[in-house]
Amino acid sequence: MSQKHTVKSYDDDLKQLRALIAQMGGIAEAQILSAIEALQRRDADLALRVIEMDISLDNLESDVEKMTVNLIALRAPMADDLREIISALKISALLERIGDYAKNIAKRTSVLAQYAAIEPMIIIPEMGRMVSRMMSAVMGAYSSRDSVSARKIWAQDRDVDNFYNSIFRTLLTHMMENPHHITLSTHLLFIAKNIERIGDHVTNISEIIHYNVTGNVIPDVRPKGDMTSYVFNPASIQDEK
Repeated sequence: MSQKHTVKSYDDDLKQLRALIAQMGGIAEAQILSAIEALQRRDADLALRVIEMDISLDNLESDVEKMTVNLIALRAPMADDLREIISALKISALLERIGDYAKNIAKRTSVLAQYAAIEPMIIIPEMGRMVSRMMSAVMGAYSSRDSVSARKIWAQDRDVDNFYNSIFRTLLTHMMENPHHITLSTHLLFIAKNIERIGDHVTNISEIIHYNVTGNVIPDVRPKGDMTSYVFNPASIQDEK
């Protein structure tokens, strides 16, 4: 096999790897949007379809893992190529987890669909759309290798946290004023936390993109605004599957 042919084959492998990541990103974004739409409409059937979509992300993550292992074993990549391959592996794991959070939202929506809507339910979809826009932008930054855009997305994490803090306070107030809505409000708290965690993972992806393109980590401390842990510890939400 000629060196030219080998190089072309290697380039084709990297393009295929990027395509798998882009495909995962598309599915994850569709899951988020559909989960939020299901919540807004209290549509149990749509929520079920979101849950069923998760298997596709799981399968693609497995494909990415196999491909990265093969590329490292057979191609012995160095420098920029190795950084890109490892970055793809990390991003695929984050996208799979984002899909899990969207699935969790859909599961709770299936429960909420059985009840009449309560007022705080109308503000959560906007937070979901904010995170969905971040998701779309970060996948665009990945495809175009745009470290500047990735850093801008990274800085939006505080906006998501501030939105979550506002929803958290609203739901706590609603529960105190309407004790008969505590169960529904608790489901909404979990949904809002899942959306906030999706925002965290999108921010992680932006950090990886910046490192992949520049070879340097973002030097600043991530701007965090989630203060709810001082009032309530939702650690169990982070491990929800």
